[in-house]
Amino acid sequence: MSIFVDENTKVIYQGLTGSTGRYYGLLNREYGTQVVAGTHPKKGGTDVDGIPIFTTVKEAAEATGATATCVFIPAAGVQSAVLEAAEAGMELVVCITEGVPAHDEAYFYNVLKRDFPNTRLLGPNCPGIISPGKANIGITAGHIAKAGGPVGIVSRSGTLTYQALYELKQKDIGVTTCVGIGGDPVPGTSYIDCLQAFEADPDTKAIMMIGEIGGSAEEEAAEFIKNSMTKPVSSYIAGVTAPPGKKMGHAGAIVSGGKGTAKAKMEALHDAGVRVGQNPTEAGELMAQIVAELSA
Repeated sequence: MSIFVDENTKVIYQGLTGSTGRYYGLLNREYGTQVVAGTHPKKGGTDVDGIPIFTTVKEAAEATGATATCVFIPAAGVQSAVLEAAEAGMELVVCITEGVPAHDEAYFYNVLKRDFPNTRLLGPNCPGIISPGKANIGITAGHIAKAGGPVGIVSRSGTLTYQALYELKQKDIGVTTCVGIGGDPVPGTSYIDCLQAFEADPDTKAIMMIGEIGGSAEEEAAEFIKNSMTKPVSSYIAGVTAPPGKKMGHAGAIVSGGKGTAKAKMEALHDAGVRVGQNPTEAGELMAQIVAELSA
């Protein structure tokens, strides 16, 4: 199995008529994802390489039966796009856009939690989600992922998401689903959300978790792993050499007041029984050891 998306997931691309949305929308369709529609308020009735464009997400969903959207809308329009998707009944909204104002993120995060509990938001500022061989929604290169399980991946870092997939493919280890949750301060989906889903998925036998400095999400995940998970986990935390008090790349990757350091996160994960690598390659090697032990 996989989590959140599979070969039956039908996806609308909000922003399919733009150059970036078109590029990745068609690339995802080529991978095998059911990209069934796009939206643009002024281009309804047109198409992008045979994919019909609708004026609204609601119209697109009613016409196609889609349950997921992928947002390639410029940052200023993301709040409206996410809320439009939720109001249309989308079960999953994957927001790739970076640079979304934190105030907007906090607003639509809370609106979704309060008014649309059945809508899962992934992102903003994330690479998306891929269930190898089934569906790829976002900007992850499909050829770097091996299908067939038994490992689930969850990552805050886009680039390290790709490296985690490739590290496992080089070791001939398949993946059930890889989820890039994004590195902004208010992510729609958390580590714990993904860990819960992987724990419940019978085909996922182990989890690889990629973290980075800033915030407390990794420590919270460590607590959840310690108390609620039975499946083994390997991990890598980026930012060991990052200077305190300086934002490093992601909006959420800032260390302040001695909290959110890579060292503290690694210690918390180690105490929870996670096998922690000193670099992404080592984390992959640790996962290979776990898979070998599970197969023995």
